Formats: sequence, C-alpha cells, structure tokens
Amino acid sequence: MSVTAPTGVLPDPPVPAESSSPLQEFGYRQELHRSLGRYASFAAGFSFISVLTTVFQFFAVGYSFGGPLFFWAWPAVLIGQLLVAACFAELAARYPISGAIYQWSSRLSNLTFGWFAGWIMVIGQIVVVAAAALALQMVMPPIWSGFQLIGGDPAPLSPTGAMNAALLGTILLVLTTLVNIVDNRVMSVINRVGVTAEIIGAVLIVVLLLTHSERTPTVTFHTGGAGTGVFGALLVGSFTAAYVMIGFDSAGEMSEETRDPRRTAPRTVLSALGAAGLLGGLLVLGGLLAAPSLTDGHLAVDGMSYVLTSSLGDGVGRVLLADVVIAIAVATLAVQTAACRMLFSMARDGRLPCSGLLSKVNARTGMPTAPAVVVGVLSAVLLLLNFASPDAFLAIGTTCIVMLYLAYSMVTGPLLVRRLRGTFAARTDAVDETGRPLFSLGRWGIAVNALALLYGLVMTVNLAWPRAAVYDPAGGHWYFQWFTVLFLTATVLVGAAYRVYRSRSFSLR
Repeated sequence: MSVTAPTGVLPDPPVPAESSSPLQEFGYRQELHRSLGRYASFAAGFSFISVLTTVFQFFAVGYSFGGPLFFWAWPAVLIGQLLVAACFAELAARYPISGAIYQWSSRLSNLTFGWFAGWIMVIGQIVVVAAAALALQMVMPPIWSGFQLIGGDPAPLSPTGAMNAALLGTILLVLTTLVNIVDNRVMSVINRVGVTAEIIGAVLIVVLLLTHSERTPTVTFHTGGAGTGVFGALLVGSFTAAYVMIGFDSAGEMSEETRDPRRTAPRTVLSALGAAGLLGGLLVLGGLLAAPSLTDGHLAVDGMSYVLTSSLGDGVGRVLLADVVIAIAVATLAVQTAACRMLFSMARDGRLPCSGLLSKVNARTGMPTAPAVVVGVLSAVLLLLNFASPDAFLAIGTTCIVMLYLAYSMVTGPLLVRRLRGTFAARTDAVDETGRPLFSLGRWGIAVNALALLYGLVMTVNLAWPRAAVYDPAGGHWYFQWFTVLFLTATVLVGAAYRVYRSRSFSLR
C-alpha cells in the first residue's frame, strides 16, 4: 500500500541504516516474496538482455546494412550503456523498489513526468516481450523443419516465415504467462538454470567459432559492399547492439524480491550488462570470422543460425541452436516478469486503470497474477502484426528499443538536473544492508551522467529515424516506415488522455 501523495515530487527516504526495512522507508508493505539471492538477481538482468536470443535475432539485420563493419558499433553501444547502467546502479542502491524506471523518475522529477516514464517503459517492455518471442523463428526451423508449421519458407522476412514466427511466439507466451503466475521460486529456478545454460552455450559457441575461423579480424574494417558507407553502416549496424544491451535495469526491477537489495542490485545491474556485452561482442566477431562466405547472401538472411549449422556441422550446430531456444524462452519470461513488476508498481500507487486488480498479489505464490495475463495477452496481440506483413518483425524490434531508450533518458535527464542543482550529492552516511557505503559515482557523477544522457538521446533519434530502406524495403507500407514514430506518439497520446480523464474524475468527486 502506498502512502505517497498523488501530485508533486516524492521526497527522498530517510538515510538507510543496516536494520531498516527497504520498503517501509517508502511507505509500502512487503507483499512480493523476498527470495532472490545475488545470482538470481544477476540472472534477472542477464536473461532480459539474453545475448543468444538477441544476437541470433538481429545479427542478419546488422550485417545486411553494415557488412562486417557493423561489429564496431558493438563496443560503442556497450560503452554508452555502461554509462547509463552506472547511473542506474546508484539509483538501485537508493531506491530498491519494483517499477524501477517509474519509481526513479518520479523521485528525481515529479509524479507526472515519472508516470509517463513508467508508462512508456511498460508499453516498451510489452513490445520487447513480443519481439523476444518472435526470435524462435530464427532457430527452431533450422533445428527441425517440422517446426515450420505454416508454409514452406522459414525466412523470418518471408510471408510464411513471419506467420510461423507469430504462431511459435504465441505458444511461448502461453507458457511464460503460466510460469509468471505459478510461483516466484519456480520462476527464479527457471531463470537461473536458463541463464547458466545460456552462458555455457555462449562460451562454447564463441570457442568453436573462433577455432573454425575462415579469415582474420581485419575483415571487420570493411562494409562488405553493403552500400551504406562507413557512417551509415555504424548507425544502422548499431541496431543489433542496441537491441541486445537493454534490460539490465531488471536487476533493480526485482529489488523487492531480492535479499539485501541495496548491496546486490547495483552490482548485478553492472555485472549483467558487462557479461552480456563481452559475450555478445565475441559472438558477433566469431560469427563474422567463421562464416563460410561473407558474400553469398546467407549472413544477411539467416544470420548466426547459418554460421552454426554450416561451419560446425548439422549435429553440433543443432545442439547449440537448442541451447539458443532455451535462452529465448528464458529471455521472454524475464522480460514479461519485468513488465509485470512495472504494472504492479504503478497500480500499487493507484496510477493505472483497474489498479486494484493489477496490484493484487497472491499471498501463496508471491506473484501479481493479473499483470502477467495482461502482458501476455497484449504481447500476443502485437504478434498478429506479423500476419499483416513480414516487415513487422523489424518494426516491432526497433520500436521496443526506442521506447526503452527514451524511458532510460527520462531517468538520466532528471538525475543530471538534480546533480547540477546539488540535490543529488553523494550521501556518505548512507549504508547498505551490510553497513557499507551505498554504491556511488562520487565526483565522476556529473560527467558520467551527462554522457549517458547524450548517448541515450542520440541513439533514440538514430533508432527512430524513419529510414525507408530499413523499415519498408519492399515499399508500399508507409506505416511500417513510420511505425516507431507512430507507435510512440500513440503511446504518449493515450497516456495523456488517461491522465486528463483521471484528473477530471477526481475533481468531480
């Protein structure tokens, strides 16, 4: 139950002490079950990022527009996201509450601005769930042709491939929704086992690809005839890295279910992103070096699945692709869980329609049931776009990245303002659960924060820019070219309409 005021700026809580309750300071009751340890917290962030899911899903996109040169967008995006993650690590220590982006933005700016940050974030998370579920199409048909349940062409950008992707994704969403209802301990076990399998699989894939190299790393200095030029190759090639390295804030999202969250969450935010960034970069490099050919067109269509099955043989390749299927399932589960916690947090404050239902926690399972169903159903509805056109695959994927980047900037922006005003100074008397000082950027705070905000805004514009060659390559679908801009605009307008309706309803009482 929230005790916060409906308008204005949320005050900072009292200085945390070793014996203080993480939630009582903010006026909330402990309803979610606090059962996650450090590895489970790390798994929450890593499984949202899920390098195997996202690299296998978007490698072909990066290569088709940037050629081998798109690899260099990877370290650039990793550095930019580490700046953002460092800011989030500070906030995770100060505000260990579910609904991280919404809670942080509300406390750094005001409740209205924070509400829009949370609204954009949760809609973006729902789109990410749909995008992650679509990734099954990249790996299941290559494992066994019987997984192509609709038509004969498994390519994700073909009509039958797109429809099959939607069908496989819907089946996965049914399963992840059930897990998000059952029990948070079951969810935690699946997350930990899945992340362990993903890390082992990713390391094994990297080693095998590097030992089957067909060329030297110097190939990454060429566009491979992609035709977009060096700058264009890096801008569009950054889509792959940008899509991979989001969701590290999930460790903060699960704070109310984490033991010692002030100490654990900041470290797992950074470690999840760092581990995923390193493994993902090596996967991309290994794929470029081990591909049988860079010019036969397969890399731009079939991506990493083609590299595994052609370079390592069908047997080994399919076994490794099965590990990727596990990673995709766990990633979809993790993203859906994060979206559920955002809905729960906003509803607990009475900030959403049907807040009473969305904020209800099952006392036995420790899970908010209604948000899981809402996220699952809305994500499945988005998958129906794939039946309309194969171009929906890229439109959905890019839209979710843009929305999360914008929501992140709605945290780093107010945080920078607070720093410049001197109202977010390091609190040397604040300690975590072990009595140690809270994670802090100290004197580097303003510089890191400013660069994080600049990076986030530049990438948001880059990703949302309506390039016809990227979003509507076949032509004739202007709504896909402008899909991200239109979807984001609609999200803001719907949110604004609800805010106006809600304010008028309260004024009439």
